[in-house]
Amino acid sequence: MGLLNDKNAIITGAGSGIGKETAKLFAKEGCNLVLSGRRKEPLLEVKNEIHNNINKTVKISVQPTDLENLSDAKALGEKSLKEFGSIHILVNNAGHSSLARSIRYTSDEEWKSVFKVNADGVFKLTQSVIENMIENKNGTIITVSSIAAINPGLLGGASYSSAKAASLALMRSINSELNDKGIRTSTIMPAEVDTPILNGRPLNPDSEARSTMMMPEDIASMILMCATMPHRTVIQEIIMSPIQDRDRSKDIEAARSAKL
Repeated sequence: MGLLNDKNAIITGAGSGIGKETAKLFAKEGCNLVLSGRRKEPLLEVKNEIHNNINKTVKISVQPTDLENLSDAKALGEKSLKEFGSIHILVNNAGHSSLARSIRYTSDEEWKSVFKVNADGVFKLTQSVIENMIENKNGTIITVSSIAAINPGLLGGASYSSAKAASLALMRSINSELNDKGIRTSTIMPAEVDTPILNGRPLNPDSEARSTMMMPEDIASMILMCATMPHRTVIQEIIMSPIQDRDRSKDIEAARSAKL
């Protein structure tokens, strides 16, 4: 018996990195999955990998979604409920950062884009499944925020830090309002993780820098722990960081002057 047998989960950003590793761990525990991301092809690759190598029996729905579009974010939840009947777990993992990190050079377009994915999309997708969770008196919402939410700076950037702080506040609000209705939220705030989002930094970390970072499967393991914790308990917030620190002065200097 898997720890998530007969559970249904939506995972955003599931085509690579943390989302992909989370999908594999959830499937191993018997969870049915809705895999969402911008592009269909990586999601299909994850689906095939799971069915071929991990668990042939779990149901997997591939639903490409652009979370910058709030109506699409809402539709993702609605389509998932229509297909699966209930959603027990939502993993808000999709993330997006801007090239410009300084408030001096962040454009209106970059600011809006980062907030749409990291805050607005999280709000709309979560809202689209919350009534079903309340009806079932059972729902776990896990949001991958960032250490930038509580320790903002040039490394994360003005827009990304602010948007991740907004998603953290939303999760805290849901716990305050809905714990007594069986809804719990967990916010995971990682420091540096070797994922594709790093490729968008002003200074792309080299292999030596990446060797000091956490790996996607580390964060995925924590997401699984939050999802499988007995429902009497909520893991409200977790900060994760590499055990080995590194010199980030060149990264910060590159971020200081980066602009589109």
